[in-house]
Amino acid sequence: MIWDSEEPNALKPTAALKGRGAASYVTGRFASTPAVGVDDGWGSVYEDQPGRPQTTVTEERARTIISRNDSPDIGFTQSVNPYKGCEHGCVYCFARPSHAYLDLSPGLDFETKIFAKPNAAELLRAELSKRSYECSPIALGINTDAYQPTERRYGISKACLELLAETKHPVSVVTKSALVERDLDIYQEMAKEDLVSVYFSVTTLDNHLSAKMEPRAAAPHARLRAMKALSNAGVPVGVLVAPVIPMINDHELEQILQAARDQGARSAGFVLLRLPHELTQIWREWLELHYPDRAKHVMSLIQQMRGGKDYDSRFGARMRGEGPFAMLIQARFERAHRRLGYGRMPALDCSRFIRPEVGSPQGSLF
Repeated sequence: MIWDSEEPNALKPTAALKGRGAASYVTGRFASTPAVGVDDGWGSVYEDQPGRPQTTVTEERARTIISRNDSPDIGFTQSVNPYKGCEHGCVYCFARPSHAYLDLSPGLDFETKIFAKPNAAELLRAELSKRSYECSPIALGINTDAYQPTERRYGISKACLELLAETKHPVSVVTKSALVERDLDIYQEMAKEDLVSVYFSVTTLDNHLSAKMEPRAAAPHARLRAMKALSNAGVPVGVLVAPVIPMINDHELEQILQAARDQGARSAGFVLLRLPHELTQIWREWLELHYPDRAKHVMSLIQQMRGGKDYDSRFGARMRGEGPFAMLIQARFERAHRRLGYGRMPALDCSRFIRPEVGSPQGSLF
């Protein structure tokens, strides 16, 4: 079942799907023929409800692997994403609209139709070997989590990480998964040479809320446990309270910062809820299903921080918002940041980079 908010007789999802963040196949903005479920009085439309969709993983041969950006409010210039889509199913994920480029739904398709890039490490080696390549830290798995459940089977992120360790290339990671502990030995060795930093995204300490918002991500206590394990091994770790959502999790801001600091986090940041493109409909559906009593109030506060709109994409404003409520969140964060003694991550060292050797394609002919 798909709901088009501009269609007067279109149906809204009637229940959340267990283990999924989105509740419907929200139509992508590039779809030429959007499908809309409309009740014709015979009840047949209910047969099209998604039920419990299964995850499928499609392997693709990527042509390039390093994505570059010059956004002034992002702390990295290049990233590597081993996967498209993310089974964690975080309903608030800013990357959901990217599935529209594949003519798939940013709703349920984003978390059930995953694309893996088995040749990612191969492509990365070729990129790093180029004489024109200039070393700067690579963010691993930014658009979608590098340690999502699919990584257990494919190990693509680990292969990329091993290459970065081999070439002494600095890397940063942001994850919601405890699977990052699997690669602790690699991170530990890289940390000795200032080649790595790991941030954990912690949205809530409430297991029930986490199960609703980010159903297949590691539970909050599992992320904190992984954070402690890495910190104890000498790996610089930080926490991102992302996203901060008014009347949903904003009251936990100080508690999350305290819990992360107790587990060894050195640095901290936060990001306000972002609702680009189709994400606003996905989020509104989720609110109506889980918090119908406060849905209007939540959206009112969001719009107060976004100049009266659901989202403001301007650099500088999109991460923090504007207005009294946004200023209050900023002030609370800064106060807790100072009180808990948070600092900065150590600078990543680009001077150690060793360009990998790639054999000549003609070498195999003789």
